[in-house]
Amino acid sequence: MQISAEIVKKLRDATGAGMMDCKKALVQAEGDYAKAEKILKEMGLAAVAKRSGRATNNGRIFTLVDSDKAVILEMACETDFVARNADFIALGKQLCHDIIENNYREINEAMQQKVLDLITTIKENMSLKKFEVMDISANQLVSQYVHGEGELGVLVKLEAQKPEVLQLPEVLAFANDCALHVAAFSPRYFSKENVDQAYIQEQTEIYKAQTLALGKPEKVTEGIVKGKLAKHLGEICFLQQGFVKEDSKSVEQVLAALAKGVGSDLSITGYTFYRVGVEE
Repeated sequence: MQISAEIVKKLRDATGAGMMDCKKALVQAEGDYAKAEKILKEMGLAAVAKRSGRATNNGRIFTLVDSDKAVILEMACETDFVARNADFIALGKQLCHDIIENNYREINEAMQQKVLDLITTIKENMSLKKFEVMDISANQLVSQYVHGEGELGVLVKLEAQKPEVLQLPEVLAFANDCALHVAAFSPRYFSKENVDQAYIQEQTEIYKAQTLALGKPEKVTEGIVKGKLAKHLGEICFLQQGFVKEDSKSVEQVLAALAKGVGSDLSITGYTFYRVGVEE
């Protein structure tokens, strides 16, 4: 049976399937367009079933900031080639919009179905790994940053006593720099106050043993241990880390100076970052 190039192209444009698959489906359907669409979907689902056990160690991080919500989302796939695919990227962006518009708080069937539909076209295993939503009030600002080809994404939230200062160029620049900072240094904790006391005790004992092993007098050991612990916390805690644009000052020191300059209390109230394939 003769299948025209026009109908093959029409089916390809509608489904995203390859030209040869479209022609094969139309031949099998004896030229019936609707039946060919169904056959293509069945072909795609069969391919998905074969690949469902394959590892999805690649992927992309997506972020979106709206007026009252921000979202960060990780989509996984088998290969970095698909992670750069235009349809894969478009779906990730669409899912971020869906999350905000529908107030989703967890992965649901509607989201999963959209991923499945793309799998049937691309024929590579994919999955929605996770997402998180930040609510934004009138006196808050969320800055976003996605690194490179989406291998890392960050959201950082600032809060001001006077909401109008959040639109000042210097405050917006600081918020952006904070997102860059998190991407660069991947802090394990928000602040030293958030560090588990058991961890602090463990590190204190390690530093004490190291100091005593060096033959330091007992009377100076305590001061050395305190200094080592403070340095360590300054390396792993966001607010105490050296600021990405001015590492002689900590993030909290730069924040305090900015707040004084704009005449309003400012605080960083939260952050989150996703790295492809890593459970932070």
